[in-house]
Amino acid sequence: MNSKENEDFQTVYSSEHGRMCPLCGNAKSQCKCRSKKVSPKGDGIVRVGRESKGRKGKGVTLITGLPLDDDGLRKLAKLFKQKCGTGGTLKNGVIEIQGEHREFLIEELKTQGFNVKRSGG
Repeated sequence: MNSKENEDFQTVYSSEHGRMCPLCGNAKSQCKCRSKKVSPKGDGIVRVGRESKGRKGKGVTLITGLPLDDDGLRKLAKLFKQKCGTGGTLKNGVIEIQGEHREFLIEELKTQGFNVKRSGG
């Protein structure tokens, strides 16, 4: 094989290191390129809204625009679920809390120093 053909092939598994990262070529346990997940830059305003579309009429409170990484979002979602006494999830950088908790969450976010707006009706 010539050098051009070698560039097209990447090691995906090594008996010495296990699974390999296709981007940096390091072992998955030593991969640095995928560990840095930063949320997209927004306008600096956290928006709190309510949505029931696609949920069989059940309303959820959505929190978008938080300038935190995945770990920070997970911790904040867990805190809000505990304080509201309800369930919720984190999907694509958006925290979803079951039920109508907009006013409580707006005040909670303001005490944590975020610039917050109520979105929707």
